[in-house]
Amino acid sequence: MKLTILGCYAATPRTFTNPTSQILDIKNRLFLIDCGEGTQVQLRKNKIKFSKINHIFISHLHGDHFFGLIGLISTFMLLNRTTDLHIYGPKGIKEIIMLQLKLSNSWTSYGLYFHELVSKESEVIFEDDKVLVKTIPLKHRIYTNGFLFQEKKDKRKLNVDAVQTYEIEECYFQNIKNGKDIVLDDGRVIENDKLTFDPVAPMSYAFCSDTAYDESIIPTINEVDVLYHESTFLESESALANKTMHSTAKEAATIALKAKVKTLVLGHYSTRYESIDKFKEEAISIFPEILLANDGKSFEFKNDNF
Repeated sequence: MKLTILGCYAATPRTFTNPTSQILDIKNRLFLIDCGEGTQVQLRKNKIKFSKINHIFISHLHGDHFFGLIGLISTFMLLNRTTDLHIYGPKGIKEIIMLQLKLSNSWTSYGLYFHELVSKESEVIFEDDKVLVKTIPLKHRIYTNGFLFQEKKDKRKLNVDAVQTYEIEECYFQNIKNGKDIVLDDGRVIENDKLTFDPVAPMSYAFCSDTAYDESIIPTINEVDVLYHESTFLESESALANKTMHSTAKEAATIALKAKVKTLVLGHYSTRYESIDKFKEEAISIFPEILLANDGKSFEFKNDNF
């Protein structure tokens, strides 16, 4: 599982930082999460192929999280895209994008499908044979969702030496991978765990930006492998965090600790601070496994339990 940070700063774009956008590569699927200004340029800089992006998840309709979307949709047209594009976001996102396309007389040459979200409860919004995506209802000034990405469990791995020892024919291999026991010609039943290895444990990633401190999300993100949680402010501006319904680095770390996550990635930093190192300094006093997001930075995560 690979996470590429395209932008991770709050609100105002700068010449050297960008608002929120990231790419999650999970089970050979590329998911674009939020699409602030500059996302296209950042995709180019990070050598991410536009054609591999078929699903875009927008957390909420504040501009620093979706103002880059119409530009990306338009560029897809210029690149003669034909593959369907699915956009998941709050109710109203379709109206905004379609009005822009209508007034510019720029209709897509590909299928553009909107999946508008209104529920205040966690719900499954995407699922295929490899990955499942759920919403994480967040507490912000407007309707906002985070997103939980979960790998599905792989089939068991065939123990070649074991099946050869029992002289099991190849036609039974698929049933063995599917977890079934095998009955030999002499009537003996060979239990599946003697013929297979456990698959790599599935991984999970939770994206939570923007949100005030809210312990109600803990059951949804409990024990995820990686949590990206906004940390807009340091403790010195905790009053401002409360007022604007954002979180501090310590609050993000507290959520990570209580949810028993493996790794916490901090991001969505206010541009008022000269250095982001202080975010880690404050958070690590509460939760040890801290990574700092930064524009253009990639993280690769593997399951240590295999």
